[in-house]
Amino acid sequence: MMNKNTVLAWATFIMILVGLALIALGAFRYDDVAGWGFAAVGIGFFAIAWVFNALKGRM
Repeated sequence: MMNKNTVLAWATFIMILVGLALIALGAFRYDDVAGWGFAAVGIGFFAIAWVFNALKGRM
């Protein structure tokens, strides 16, 4: 069974994967201004994943 900490751990892992994918899209797929947007959103996903990781054990 999944408790709150397990759910937050999976959410952190998935957010890191999506963040890496968005940064990779920005770096390798789009060469114009859209690439900067994808990379910025990917960094935002990292920030949210960091918050999820910090919440583990506190909720």
